[in-house]
Amino acid sequence: MPKTLNISLISTFAALHSVLYLLPGPWRSWAIYLEPLEGMILGPKAGFAAAFIGSLTARIIKPSGEWMFGVVAEPMGVLVSGFLVKGRWKPVMAIYAIMLTAYFIHPFGRILPLWTILDILCAFLLIYPATKMGRYPLGENVKVLPLILVVISFVSTVADSLTRVFLLIPVGLYSLWGPFEVIYFVFVAGAIGSYIEDLTVVIASVLVGVPLLIALNKIPAFKYPLS
Repeated sequence: MPKTLNISLISTFAALHSVLYLLPGPWRSWAIYLEPLEGMILGPKAGFAAAFIGSLTARIIKPSGEWMFGVVAEPMGVLVSGFLVKGRWKPVMAIYAIMLTAYFIHPFGRILPLWTILDILCAFLLIYPATKMGRYPLGENVKVLPLILVVISFVSTVADSLTRVFLLIPVGLYSLWGPFEVIYFVFVAGAIGSYIEDLTVVIASVLVGVPLLIALNKIPAFKYPLS
């Protein structure tokens, strides 16, 4: 694919990522709904670049005291989606293993309720199956495509959540909120919102992704993932 087209696609997704963040929305931002498809279409390298540029630009336009969470977590979610669609389970497994280990090593990780990260543990178990599903030519097998989108979208969306947990607890950004009692409330409330978001992102990915990927598959000159 021509280099100019690659740059155009990265720029387009970066701009879309920024716009979705700037729109008023639930939980974190509307950009979270773009992450799975961003990774599937652009791949790990181009997808990560687009998400990083988009998330950083959006937070320059609309500054936030919690900017570091999105600038790191959103590109990570796209990166994981890109790896999964290319059948690369080892990097994704390493990302999850490192962050989860750091979380459980930290004293807070052993005190906070386990149910708050059950989606992360489930996603960890689905990493290898997700890469095997991603080996299908996306958009060709219509019967399997919705299932592929469900699993890849779930694992990549949860990777975004895991990155935020990693930054909050092991990295120590919890200090922004004060004493442990406040951290506990923030973490539990965030977990409830995260579960709802996992479900809505998966549904949105299937509803939008199935027709989109089928349409892209009919364009001979367009081969995805991009990178």
